[in-house]
Amino acid sequence: MIPLFSASAANAGVNLESALMRVVQSNWYVLGSEVSAFEREFAAYIGTAECVSLANGTDALELALRAVGVSAGDRVVCVANAGFYGSTAIHAVGATPLYVDVEERSLNMAPAALAEALQHKPKAIIVTHLYGQLADIEALAKLARKAGVAVIEDCAQAHGATLKGRRAGSFGDVGCFSFYPTKNLGALGDGGAVVCHEPEIAQAVRTLRQYGWSTKYQVLTPHGRNSRLDEIQAAVLRTKLPRLDASNDQRRNIAVRYNAAFADLPLALPPSTGDDYVGHLYVVRVDSREAFREHLRSHEVSTDVHYPVPDHLQPAYPAAQGAGSLEFTERACRTVVSLPCFPGLSESEVVQVIHAVRSFFPH
Repeated sequence: MIPLFSASAANAGVNLESALMRVVQSNWYVLGSEVSAFEREFAAYIGTAECVSLANGTDALELALRAVGVSAGDRVVCVANAGFYGSTAIHAVGATPLYVDVEERSLNMAPAALAEALQHKPKAIIVTHLYGQLADIEALAKLARKAGVAVIEDCAQAHGATLKGRRAGSFGDVGCFSFYPTKNLGALGDGGAVVCHEPEIAQAVRTLRQYGWSTKYQVLTPHGRNSRLDEIQAAVLRTKLPRLDASNDQRRNIAVRYNAAFADLPLALPPSTGDDYVGHLYVVRVDSREAFREHLRSHEVSTDVHYPVPDHLQPAYPAAQGAGSLEFTERACRTVVSLPCFPGLSESEVVQVIHAVRSFFPH
């Protein structure tokens, strides 16, 4: 069975042992030199002045919201087709998600929908670069800034995606990353970070990630927690960061192969395989999704659905609100299917995926 993702294949050739031994021999395991070095190196890679590492990507979103001043009773605009991660962070600060529809092709936040939602006076927007495809971030940020609304980029699936020489995470007030093992830059466990240009925002996040301390044991800021990237994960990420662009190229090359092979099929395909797309997930849309997935399973090809339930229809939050129609969001959640697309996927496996997909459709 071809997996949707293989950590062993994606990490092949990475000298993880050296990174691990470096930490073990240092006798310093939390907030040490590896974390400091990774924060400097990742900020330089993204093109921001600041990086603050955290325990996971969801904490990154929550602490970013707090750092830009979002609090209980505020509204935050986001999309509803991205797995509830942004919604989780919004609810955690006591704010209310205001869902807007996505563009039909990219499945990212639609600028026209944001323009309408801004009339509701939100405090911030979370722009998710879904599946590794940059949203129309320039247009979205322009609209938000004109309205005086903070822009938070959810870059958990878009490490290294670029537009006009700028990387995901450098366009907004804050960029949030996850280093979950399946991500384009993945750790050996959980991890996350925020990046930003303003030192004040970075310092607010640093304070929040360690109990709200101003100095040890003195709590200056409310709503702090223990959210620290450990030294082992930082060392692993430092080892893998120089390979990120090459790894993204491998993902894009597979996506190019798929797009060419599927061009004549009744599938909606990823709209770009350029530098604004890093192939975190290769997602097609098909009306008969379960039959399609079962067919691929019978041909030894794994698939998944990212994501089947839109946020505004999650049963835990029956009062969830959308700003206008969520037609494209709901249609996407009924039809999306993710296919294997990761570094280390072999030529024979790519051919097998292509054959399995094509054989589903009548000639």
